[in-house]
Amino acid sequence: MIEGVRLLFVPVVALAGGFAVGSAFVALLIVLDLIPRLVQLTRAHRRSEVFESALLAGTVYWCCADFFGWVVLLPKAVLLVPAILQGVFVGMMSAALTEVLNVIPILTKQLRLHRYLFALLIALALGKMAGSLIDWLILQPR
Repeated sequence: MIEGVRLLFVPVVALAGGFAVGSAFVALLIVLDLIPRLVQLTRAHRRSEVFESALLAGTVYWCCADFFGWVVLLPKAVLLVPAILQGVFVGMMSAALTEVLNVIPILTKQLRLHRYLFALLIALALGKMAGSLIDWLILQPR
């Protein structure tokens, strides 16, 4: 009896969790206007479907890769390309979130750092890059 409840309960909880995370991700993309902003910056208004399809295809692929435990054994030089693309995506998400919340102007105003704004932006970018490289190259299990 308990095994039957478990067989029914676990998929329902997993599906509910997937819907919650997926809804939050879509809400974040909508709130940040990431796709329309990216289309505007690249001046590719006629190809906005390409950006949306790429985001959807990447999400579905990585969900399946994680769920089914897909492993692709490639040389590190080849893995540099997806690593750069993932870094660009995370950078765009964080930049969009920062832009929407006006974090940088508020931070510089409160801490009186107007003269050091460029150095602050460079420090944020280099810190993000260094943290990502340390995590990717040193801390990740091999």
